[in-house]
Amino acid sequence: MVLRGKCWKFGDNIDTDVIIPARYLNTTNPNELALHVMEDADKEFVKKASKGDIIIGGNNFGCGSSREHAPIAIKGFGIACVIAKSFARIFFRNAINIGLPIIESSEFVDESDEGDEMEIITDEGIIKNISKQKEYKVREFPQFLQEIIDNGGLMNWIRKVKL
Repeated sequence: MVLRGKCWKFGDNIDTDVIIPARYLNTTNPNELALHVMEDADKEFVKKASKGDIIIGGNNFGCGSSREHAPIAIKGFGIACVIAKSFARIFFRNAINIGLPIIESSEFVDESDEGDEMEIITDEGIIKNISKQKEYKVREFPQFLQEIIDNGGLMNWIRKVKL
């Protein structure tokens, strides 16, 4: 899968309440959650970002609650991928379970700036910062995780495998 978009950069310890504030958790509808994604970190995020863009985070991205609302809001908005130095483990699993690609790369995060244009080739483990003309090799997803992401999440993958 090839993903391409502009990146939006956030810092360390972006918790699930920053990704989608608790005041909006009366729904699990991805389209409604998407209206408020990242608003406590950047009030203008939903106005500035576009479908296909990429979120970049520091250490411990997605810490906090175990609820799936945070990755659902990100995916519902149309963010193509999240790249961070590290992820909270429950966020990592929730993101995979709903089919949101996530990648860990400290080097990429340190050397990229908000607004840079990116291209990610997920099945080869390649991230290209087109703006800076740099390429990074990251660990590829194991085949079964790539299949889960390619199928839009764990439940879709299970339905396909069982048929």
